[in-house]
Amino acid sequence: MNSKPMPSAQAQVVRDSVLKAENLSKQVSSPEGALTIVQAVSLDIAGGESVAVVGASGAGKSTLLALLAGLDLPTTGRVLLEGTDLTRLDEDGRARLRAQRVGFVFQSFHLIPALTALENVMLPLELAARRDARGAALDTLERVGLKSRTGHYPRQLSGGEQQRVALARAFVTRPAVLFADEPTGNLDTATGARIGELLFELNANSHTTLVLVTHDRQLAARCGRVVTMEAGRVV
Repeated sequence: MNSKPMPSAQAQVVRDSVLKAENLSKQVSSPEGALTIVQAVSLDIAGGESVAVVGASGAGKSTLLALLAGLDLPTTGRVLLEGTDLTRLDEDGRARLRAQRVGFVFQSFHLIPALTALENVMLPLELAARRDARGAALDTLERVGLKSRTGHYPRQLSGGEQQRVALARAFVTRPAVLFADEPTGNLDTATGARIGELLFELNANSHTTLVLVTHDRQLAARCGRVVTMEAGRVV
């Protein structure tokens, strides 16, 4: 009796691909003419993979992240998120897909000042009309160690606590992909290390794909793959 051949590693990656960039380029106008920020970048990122994007300031890391997340459109090339071509969607379509399948953590937290920690974490669930928004938000805040701070506003929280709220908000929807842009950049070394630990712990428990832009070499080294950018290209 003949057994079926095992799929090759390459076929497995293609089948499990969550995020794919094909020949991605981004040009913007400048007084000196067209300026290429991202040039001919192709990436294939599998489900559950963690990828760090590193490079000098101005290398195009944050622009690449924005393109991969559908926050910006490429000049050429395309991005596939779980098989959906983001470049074929209008702005509303990309926003809906992000709300359902993508989480974000930024250097500057981006919490809403008029909302409490709990309300900030509930917000993406409420926008998705989830009936369990409060319970899910409370559970996630407890996971990041902020059970006693749910009623506090961002101004009443330290930088590390604000970033933990941002992490909870990013993970509460169980996104397919989490994009993190310098998540420890505004924090002191010790607090940044704790946030890094929490980020990878949440990522592992949620089986989320992580795409991380960072200057922190220790944080990058914890990822399964490191992509280095130089002058808009992957090297």
